[in-house]
Amino acid sequence: MKYVTISPELNQVSNLALGIMRWGDLTIEQATAALIAAQQCGINFLDSADIYSHGRCEEVFGQAFQMGNFQRDDWFIQSKVGIVPHKRYDFSKQHLLDSVDTILSRMQIDYLDLLVLHRPDPLMDLTEIQTAFDILIANGKVHHFGVSNFNAAQIKLLQSGLHQKLVVNQLQFSLAHTAMIDFGLHTNLDDAAGIDRDDGTLEYCQQHQLTVQAWSPFQHGFSVGTFIDNPHFGNLNVVLDQLAHKYQTNKNAVAAAWILRHPAKWQVILGTTHPDHIINSAQCNNFTLTRQEWYNLYLAAGHDLP
Repeated sequence: MKYVTISPELNQVSNLALGIMRWGDLTIEQATAALIAAQQCGINFLDSADIYSHGRCEEVFGQAFQMGNFQRDDWFIQSKVGIVPHKRYDFSKQHLLDSVDTILSRMQIDYLDLLVLHRPDPLMDLTEIQTAFDILIANGKVHHFGVSNFNAAQIKLLQSGLHQKLVVNQLQFSLAHTAMIDFGLHTNLDDAAGIDRDDGTLEYCQQHQLTVQAWSPFQHGFSVGTFIDNPHFGNLNVVLDQLAHKYQTNKNAVAAAWILRHPAKWQVILGTTHPDHIINSAQCNNFTLTRQEWYNLYLAAGHDLP
């Protein structure tokens, strides 16, 4: 396993994170097995959100964490807040405070290493957020803060009202979801790929030392399915298979290694529930793609170079 430093206090954080979005239907035994597999691979970072299965995923985690007798200090745990399903986004002071209390209760832990604002709230009041963050820090319930799906301007606005430095931005990124780098390659062209939909967010995160967490690393579209072994991505799977053979690994590991080959400070969030899949994906740290291999995969995924 390879590790990244998110902040001086969040040192030696695995560059792979275990996501629990799909844990709502797992038994406690299955969830415990997933945690054991992750820890055996060297993964020490867990990603959640209070809306996953309406909180059930965090309840399952809490019970599995207790069943497996895991040590809290061995794990970095983050959860995301701010979405009231099908109703609104909510960064109000009381909603943030109440959400954290509920998360800690469900997960049966005393604090979060990271609290992440899940999606931008157009109604966010910087004073309310700052007050909530200050209270959470003072009470020892949260140690660090970040955002998810924020563009550069939104991060700058939020950061301007905080006492704490934002340390992560969680964004969708994969071989089949590459708009953040497409527009840079197509600068000064009038084609669709040259449209900057993200306000230079990836470059902003690199410049300001925000760790970028890639969600849905094997998905295309908005959580509509994997490109691994998908006949609609035939050329990509041919190249993935060739590289998997070369490095004596598997396609998922190659796809994750493609993300990690980019020079931004990345964490790849694994959303699988199966121990074998966790172990397979963790092999991405056993090799480094060459520059040409990185471009070969990019082109095979259907992207082009001007």
